Amino acid sequence: MDEDGNLQISNSNYNGEEEADPENNTMNQPLLKRHRTLSSTPLALVGTKVSHIESLDYEINENDLFKHDWRSRSKAQVLQYIFAKWTLAFLVGLLTGLIATLINLAVENIAGYKLLAVGHYISQDMYVTGLLVFTGANLGLTLVATVLVVVFAPTAAGPGIPEIKAYLNGIDTPNMFGATTMIVKIVGSIGAVAAGLDLGKEGPLVHIGSCIASLLGQGGPDNHRIKWRWLRYFNNDRDRRDLITCGSASGVCAAFRSPVGGVLFALEEVATWWRSALLWRTFFSTAVVVVVLRAFIEICNSGKCGLFGKGGLIMFDVSHVEVRYHAVDIIPVTLIGVIGGILGSLYNHLLHKVLRLYNLINQKGKIHKVLLSLSVSLFTSLCLYGLPFLAECKPCNPSIDEACPTNGRSGNFKQFNCPNGYYNDLATLFLTTNDDAVRNVFSSNTPNEFGMVSLWIYFGLYCILGLITFGIATPSGLFLPIILMGSAYGRMLGTVMGPYTKIDQGLYAVLGAASLMAGSMRMTVSLCVIFLELTNNLLLLPITMFVLLIAKTVGDSFNLSIYEIILHLKGLPFLEANPEPWMRNLTVGELGDAKPPVVTLSGVEKVANIVDALRNTTHNAFPVLDGDATELHGLILRAHLVKVLKKRWFLNEKRRTEDWEVREKFTPVELAEREDNFDDVGITSSEMQMYVDLHPLTNTTPYTVVQSMSVAKALVLFRSVGLRHLLIVPKIQASGMSPVIGILTRQDLRAYNILQAFPHLDKHKSGKLR
Repeated sequence: MDEDGNLQISNSNYNGEEEADPENNTMNQPLLKRHRTLSSTPLALVGTKVSHIESLDYEINENDLFKHDWRSRSKAQVLQYIFAKWTLAFLVGLLTGLIATLINLAVENIAGYKLLAVGHYISQDMYVTGLLVFTGANLGLTLVATVLVVVFAPTAAGPGIPEIKAYLNGIDTPNMFGATTMIVKIVGSIGAVAAGLDLGKEGPLVHIGSCIASLLGQGGPDNHRIKWRWLRYFNNDRDRRDLITCGSASGVCAAFRSPVGGVLFALEEVATWWRSALLWRTFFSTAVVVVVLRAFIEICNSGKCGLFGKGGLIMFDVSHVEVRYHAVDIIPVTLIGVIGGILGSLYNHLLHKVLRLYNLINQKGKIHKVLLSLSVSLFTSLCLYGLPFLAECKPCNPSIDEACPTNGRSGNFKQFNCPNGYYNDLATLFLTTNDDAVRNVFSSNTPNEFGMVSLWIYFGLYCILGLITFGIATPSGLFLPIILMGSAYGRMLGTVMGPYTKIDQGLYAVLGAASLMAGSMRMTVSLCVIFLELTNNLLLLPITMFVLLIAKTVGDSFNLSIYEIILHLKGLPFLEANPEPWMRNLTVGELGDAKPPVVTLSGVEKVANIVDALRNTTHNAFPVLDGDATELHGLILRAHLVKVLKKRWFLNEKRRTEDWEVREKFTPVELAEREDNFDDVGITSSEMQMYVDLHPLTNTTPYTVVQSMSVAKALVLFRSVGLRHLLIVPKIQASGMSPVIGILTRQDLRAYNILQAFPHLDKHKSGKLR
C-alpha cells in the first residue's frame, strides 16, 4: 500500500496476480526515481516494466491564497468564468462534429473507390486481379495506421475508453490526451476502418472528443500552450475533468448521431463524478455535434462529398417499419437476451486470453507489432474476398423496389460472381464497408434476402475477426464488431422464427446487436436510448429495454464488462462504485496501523526538514501540525513545497508571515500548476537552517474520517468526492497524541492491497474481486 498520490501500477493480470507496491517508503529509505508512463498495450503482465501513474487532485485546495482569490473576484470575472465554460463546451462539440465528418468523408471515399475498383475487376471476371487490388489496398492502409501508432503515439492504439474511465475516476493517464495522440487517432482510424478491418470508429471518436476537450482546456499542447488570461480558470483537474466528460459524450454523439445517448453514455459508462450543471453543458456539447452533422449530411446528400452520401454514419432508420409484437413474442425476445448475455460474457473471456497473447507478441518490438497488424489485415482481406465464393447465387425478387443486382460500392443485392438477375448474399455483407454491412443485415421487409448458411458464415467469421482484430496496434472501437456479431445471430433467430412471429427479421437483427452489446459492455440505459435514436422508432422501447436487462443480468453472472477487464489488464487502479462486503469488517484505523508512520510537518518548518521529506519520500501531501504537533492545521501538497523551495521563500527566523508577503510571492495560477520536480532544486547549507511558513499554502479543509469508520464507507466517500488523500483522525485524542493517525490514498483502498495486508479477510470475501 502506498501513502502518496503518485501511483505505481503494480502490473497485474486479470486473475489478481499482483506485485507488492514498492513505493511504500519510510523516511530513511532512498528516493525512488519516478516516471510518468503508461503502457500502450492492452495488458500489463507481472515482470514487465512498471508504470508510475499519478492520481488527480479533484479536491479544492482551500488555502489562504485560494480564499483571497475567490473573495477578490468581481462579478465580471465570475461571469467570464461561466461564459468561458460554455464557450469551451460549444467548441468541444463543434470541433468533434467537424472531425467526425472529416473521418466519415475520408473513410467512405477511400473505401468506396477501393470497392469500386474491385467491383470493376470482378464484373470482368478478373478475380485474381480483384483479390490483389483488394488485399494490397487493405495492407497499405493498415500499414499507415499501424506505423503512425507504433512510431509516434503508442497510446493511440485501441479505443481509449478504458483510459478515459480511469481519468474520470481520478487516475492521471499520461500522454492520452495530447495533440500527437489525437492526430494519430484521426489518421489511424481512417486507415484502419477504410482497410476493412473488423473495428469501428466509435471508440476512437470518444477518445478524439476527449483529446479536443483536454487541449482546449489547457490552451493547446504542452510545448505550445496559449497563455490567455481567461484560460487560467481551467488550470486545474476539476474543470479539465468536466471538459473531458463533455468530450467523451460528444464523441459518442458524433459516432451514432445520438445526443441524448451520448450524455447518458458519459453518465453511465465513463464518468465517476456527476452534477446537474455538468449535465447541461454535456447536453449542449452533444446538441452542437448533432447540428454540425446534420448540416454536413444535407450538403453531402446533394452529391458534393464524393462517394459520401446517405451512408457513412451509423444510422439505421426503421421508422417506416410497422412494429407489431404479441405475448407469444416474449419467448424469442427473451431468448435473444439470454444468448446475448452468454455470448457477450464468452466474448469478454476469450478476448481477455487473446489480449494476453498479443501482449507477449507486442513486447518483442515495434516490428512485431507491425507484422501482427499486417497479418490480421491479410487474413481479413482473404476471408472477405474468398468466402463469398462459397455462397450460392440467389435470384432477385422482382417485387422489391431496390435495384438488384448491383455492382457498386453499396447496395443490398451485390452481383459478385453471379449471372444477371441473381445476387450473392454473402458478398452483400462482406464486400462493403462495415457501416453498410450493418445496414444491409438490419434491412427490413426482406425476409428471404440472406440464406441461413450465409448468416452462419457471416456470424462465424466476425466472431473470429472480432477476437483477433482488437488488440493490434491501430485505433479500434468495440461497438461495431459487437454490432456485427449480434446482428448476425439476431437475424438467424428471426429467420427461424419467421413463421411464428410478426416481428420483422431486421428488427431481430437490431435486438441481437443490442443484446450482445449489453452482454459484453453491460450498458443498459444509454444503449437503449442510442438504439432508439438510431432506429428512429419509439415502438421498439419496451422490447429493447427487456432484451438489455436480460442480457446484462446474464452477463454479470459470469464476468466483468469488457472495459473493466481491460482496466484490470492494464493494471489501472480503478476504484469500483461498490465496495466488497468484507470491507465492512475492517476499520480505517486498522488500515492506518498497518502502514508506516505518517510523515508530518510543522506549521513553521525548517528548510532542512522539508528537503529531507521530499528527498526521502514520494508522498504527494503532508499533514501540517501546530501547537507542538497536537493540532491539525491542514494538508500541504508536494508541488507547493517544491514551489516554495524553487522560489526561495525562506525566513531567517521562526515566525508567521503576513498575508501581503505570500501574495507578493505567489499567485493562485502558479499554485494550480502541478510541479514536483525536486531534482533541479539546489539548496545551500545556510538555507537549510532557515524556515518556511507553511500556513498560507496549506489546505485548511482536508477531508478526514474518524478511525472507527469502516473501509467500505471510506471507499464510497473517497470515490464519490474524487479525493486523492483522506486523513485518518483519532476518535478521542489523548494528551500529547498526534491528531493524525494516517493518510489513505487510492492504493490503500484497493481490494487486492488490503488483502495483502490482512490475509485473514480473504476467507470472508464473496465472489471475484470487482
